[in-house]
Amino acid sequence: MDFPQWLAASRLRVEAVLREALAARLPMSTPGPARRGDAILHEAMVYGLLGGGKRVRALLVIAAGEAVDADASWCAQVGAAIECIHAFSLVHDDMPCMDDDALRRGQPTVHVKYGEAQALLVGDALQTLGFELLTDLDAPPDRVVRLAKSMACATGLQGMAGGQAIDIEAVGQTMTQAELESMHALKTGALIVSAVEMGAICGDPPATEMTAMREFARRIGLAFQVADDILDVSADAATLGKTPGKDAAANKPTFVALLGLTGAQDYARGLHQEALDALAPLGRRASRLGALAQMLVQRSY
Repeated sequence: MDFPQWLAASRLRVEAVLREALAARLPMSTPGPARRGDAILHEAMVYGLLGGGKRVRALLVIAAGEAVDADASWCAQVGAAIECIHAFSLVHDDMPCMDDDALRRGQPTVHVKYGEAQALLVGDALQTLGFELLTDLDAPPDRVVRLAKSMACATGLQGMAGGQAIDIEAVGQTMTQAELESMHALKTGALIVSAVEMGAICGDPPATEMTAMREFARRIGLAFQVADDILDVSADAATLGKTPGKDAAANKPTFVALLGLTGAQDYARGLHQEALDALAPLGRRASRLGALAQMLVQRSY
């Protein structure tokens, strides 16, 4: 199938896993004023997890898995797991104590629709759901442990949470390019690297191929963030599905602020090429990863 067909089919597979996981956890509750809090939480989880999105990280899992002949059902479930982690991070990131955003994918953010307390719980529950999906995987235990370790490291202090903590303290500060790259390698890049790594783990490739795929992911993870910074100053809310100009308004360091718009665009193109070069050891088997890289760098939202 061609790339657009592959995108659609892969997203459908991941969505099916997510819907099944949420349906299996539907609480028994009564309607009206006596409605239990867990039913509200479940509804808010559905809203936060199934409200659209590009499913970039799941697609990277599947594409990486295909490159090393991994089990397709494993990759779909692992892709769903990492989408739970990504969704939890967005729910928390949008809250007033973080980025304080009222719009996500063109809809009210979870805390706007359900309140801050429920939004906090939604993020917590989605994070644990991601790890439930990994531990439910019908794969050898040692493989499951490697997958869980990858996702846990990418989520915590040495990954996304650590990067977010740096980002909070960086408001109003001047950062060098190296410092900005280090921050985003944690905040954005770690989960992207984990997505590619977990897809590869599902196929258990030789060390040389795993190294190549990790390097690809590091390059494209940084390019993804540079593209995000570019879109924040060049796209409108209708296209982005979220509030543009938030970083500049909050006086956050960005690649556009540091390099200028043209410089940031050139930098993204260079990172894209470096990512493609890193895939050379895999040859044509990595064609889906290469196509995804182009989509991520050249996206309009």
